[in-house]
Amino acid sequence: MKLTLLSFFIISFFHFSHSSPQKFTSIFSFGNSLADTGNFLISGAVAFPYVGHLPYGITYFHHPTGRFSDGRLVVDFIAESQDLPLLPPYLAKLASHENFRQGANFAVAGATALDPAFFQEIGVSLWTNYSLSTQLRWFDELKPSLCKTPQECSEYFKKSLFLVGEIGGNDYNFPLVAGKSLAEVTSFVPKVVQTIAEAIERLIERGAVNLLVPGNLPIGCSTLYLTLFATFDKEDYDDRNWCLKKLNNFARYHNELLKSAIEQLRRKHPEARIIYADYYGAILRFAHSPRHFGFYSGTQEACCGSGGLYNFNLTAPCGSVGSHLCEDPSTYLSWDGIHLTEAAYHQIANGLLDGFFTDLPLFI
Repeated sequence: MKLTLLSFFIISFFHFSHSSPQKFTSIFSFGNSLADTGNFLISGAVAFPYVGHLPYGITYFHHPTGRFSDGRLVVDFIAESQDLPLLPPYLAKLASHENFRQGANFAVAGATALDPAFFQEIGVSLWTNYSLSTQLRWFDELKPSLCKTPQECSEYFKKSLFLVGEIGGNDYNFPLVAGKSLAEVTSFVPKVVQTIAEAIERLIERGAVNLLVPGNLPIGCSTLYLTLFATFDKEDYDDRNWCLKKLNNFARYHNELLKSAIEQLRRKHPEARIIYADYYGAILRFAHSPRHFGFYSGTQEACCGSGGLYNFNLTAPCGSVGSHLCEDPSTYLSWDGIHLTEAAYHQIANGLLDGFFTDLPLFI
């Protein structure tokens, strides 16, 4: 039987009005400097005071906010896409009595998945003691102000997005920079991934339904590691992107274990949507075709730094005396040799929202 024109329009209207994805009403973010919107700065920023001064924040905010970039981060772009305010750092509650009904950011620059005691035992210094377990404790402290009864919490959190990471990168960064061998640091990976998986499960038990879990970046493409582990042996580099192969293999190992852990959690908690965010694949795409994504100044040289092959010097970082800023940060992938530019974070966020950089759609 043929549909009348009126029936067609009625069905079409019903389909499109009900198939558009429902937006999240709050976001809760955990992690390190890739997601920190000010907690490290509020806590004192002793290990890296430059984040409290320009040029950090110069592109969008025009003043420093505690973000380790020239502008916004992935979590900021996700919040904007949901018509939510940019997430306030949790530690701001002590000074400004922030309202966290629409979300909170628990991420702290320098944070590790493993607790600080692990690194003390192996003689590695950290930027902060606010590890993932501390951030989860902060969430538990905040939760009673968000909802009271199990029913109320269920309704509230099923409309929330939990961004769990990136976390784990610093568990490797600090030891590697301190001189630990790649073989020794590789032995940490199962424990790091297990800790992340336990954090995800703990959030699910608290009511989280929608969880976005980023993997590690291809650290062999990082300005930091390209500088510290530079070699004259061309065999150490991937000829497609001039990234260090062993370090990228290491990052892939972490990500494979993380994806396996996520699969196990999906089977154990079918009520939850645990989505893997492929930060590794995103950065590799940028490295393979930088101009296609607008990175006309390349993907390895830092926009802000103190000179050298990649404009990066660990002892004279961005913001220190003698450092200089590039003319147009939007044409760079790397902001300060360790973190990315707003332009890079925007590209990653778009890929997450569109489903190009996730293994499941972010929206249903």
